[in-house]
Amino acid sequence: MPKMKTHRGAAKRFKVSGSGKIMRRKAFASHILTKKSTKRKRNLRQGDEVAAVDVNAVKRMLPYL
Repeated sequence: MPKMKTHRGAAKRFKVSGSGKIMRRKAFASHILTKKSTKRKRNLRQGDEVAAVDVNAVKRMLPYL
């Protein structure tokens, strides 16, 4: 059977943590930052875990993760 192709868009957006969780970047941190509080912007810098309902979809896009 041929090798499966990795979804390149997903490969750039998701990483696996040391414990095996799929991590993502938070949304709403790229522009219109003046009206957002410093605390909110600081929390947006942290990575976040992919929701449980989305994990299977991400794993399908990244077969060699």
